[in-house]
Amino acid sequence: MMLVEQTSVPGAALPVAQFKDHLQLGTGFAGDTLQDPVLENYLRSAIAAIEARTGKVLISKSYTWTLTAWREACRQALPLAPASSIDVLRILDRLGVATVIDPSLYRLEVDMHRPAIWGAAGSLAVIPLYGTAEIDFTAGFGAAWGDVPEDLALAVFLLATFYYENRNGAGGQGVPASVSSLIQRYRNVRILGGGAT
Repeated sequence: MMLVEQTSVPGAALPVAQFKDHLQLGTGFAGDTLQDPVLENYLRSAIAAIEARTGKVLISKSYTWTLTAWREACRQALPLAPASSIDVLRILDRLGVATVIDPSLYRLEVDMHRPAIWGAAGSLAVIPLYGTAEIDFTAGFGAAWGDVPEDLALAVFLLATFYYENRNGAGGQGVPASVSSLIQRYRNVRILGGGAT
């Protein structure tokens, strides 16, 4: 299986000004924006870390997920949540020839932790021997920072602050306990090896 992020969060969607306020950085000076690229990098790093620990995409992005077999014939859980759309489902044969599957033959099951693609007729399209399935999908709480739940947004600010204040590497490893407690309810609990629950 391979998951590829096809789009990234645009800089305009990042809350750099809010993060500056959170850090209580001075304003009204000629060089107010000098640190903006640095702050943006810390925000991106914190967002990536929170997404990796929770399996939740904070700001909407597009992905392509390639797999060689369905976990169940009728249903396949997606690797990230919350998913807002299945954009394209392709089946590739062993030579790489792609067949786009009609959207009426599958549907998205929306779920905060384990969204899934379901076969509308009781089964998903057959993946041929040595072939693959490619699912293009969109995941995220929304396109704007204001769509991110407040506790996750605060976790990003706290983690980005930790990175900013320990940029010389003296702060140690790991995630602060305050961040861990804020993201705990968003973490996936996997049972049955990620199969049907």
